[in-house]
Amino acid sequence: MSSLDVEDFIQQNRVLADRVETFRTYGESEKQWQGRKEFILRNISDFQQQRLDQLLSLSMVWANNVFLGCRYSTELLDKVKEMAEGIEVEDAPVFKTRDEIMKQQQGR
Repeated sequence: MSSLDVEDFIQQNRVLADRVETFRTYGESEKQWQGRKEFILRNISDFQQQRLDQLLSLSMVWANNVFLGCRYSTELLDKVKEMAEGIEVEDAPVFKTRDEIMKQQQGR
């Protein structure tokens, strides 16, 4: 689902879109929320009401990885990256591990 498709989905499913707005956390920036909201909307049809918590948790894993550089297991990251395929985040931060930074400093 492209960003335009997400906007069409929101227009056609106003009640659901309004409900998704209630999932925004207090500390999320507008950029973080827009990305996570798109993640939720792209995947909500795959999760029944009883599994909504799982979808919200996966959306937080994705957002934490993209915006905060949090690390998770390879299996989990592969799953959320697949679920987020096609979501474009402008000016996403780039994170380096301690080892990458040390290697870069030694090469100077």
